[in-house]
Amino acid sequence: MLNSQFNQYFTFFKISISQGLIKFCYFTIILMLISCVDSNQKETKNSKVKEEHTANTSKNQNTKTILCFGDSITAGYGLEDTDEAYPNLIQQKIDTLQLDYRVINSGLSGETTAGGKSRISWVLNQKVDVFLLELGANDGLRGVPLSETKANLQSIINSVQEKNPDAQIILAGMQLPPNMGQDYTTEFRELFEDLANSNTIEFIPFILENVGGIEELNQKDGIHPNEKGHQIVAENVWKILKPLITSH
Repeated sequence: MLNSQFNQYFTFFKISISQGLIKFCYFTIILMLISCVDSNQKETKNSKVKEEHTANTSKNQNTKTILCFGDSITAGYGLEDTDEAYPNLIQQKIDTLQLDYRVINSGLSGETTAGGKSRISWVLNQKVDVFLLELGANDGLRGVPLSETKANLQSIINSVQEKNPDAQIILAGMQLPPNMGQDYTTEFRELFEDLANSNTIEFIPFILENVGGIEELNQKDGIHPNEKGHQIVAENVWKILKPLITSH
């Protein structure tokens, strides 16, 4: 009797263990499958993230740089929002055409050609594809010898060409009010054209064309363009810049 009961209990125990093992195996298999699916999802997600990062990095690496190197005109002195300065207006035009260029505003109010010469090496730590040089007005207003202004501008041009041989350079011409003297103002205006010709670079005859001396387009000081004035300055620059960046 005892043996019979023992055999029954033993048989039931074996069946329970067997069923438990089967359930455990099923549970283990399910966990493994879930783990694999989760791992694949993570791997796929990580792969997508890597692809997006690579794409963004590649895009950033392919984006070309336009550097506006100048004084208060480039910096947007006196504007409530410096985004209204001509470099950012140029960026808007570029974005509208979906061109892969970024515009960097490297304008510094009060900058002279000597100051520009001193900081150009630091500015050129980045690759530059188009370099817009807008300096000289503060030299003229201070009566700096024209030979010195011209030499400083030439030095800046040389630095750009040495660091970025393939960079396209645009020189922005400037003019002075007549009270500086006829001879000085004439020679001042001509030095920009001479530099452009001798270096075979692009030239904007007068960056403040249709802005300089017009009261409603300038701030109260009568020197710095207001928002409307900068829109015209942007057009003056765009006439020369657009063919350079849309011809490729």
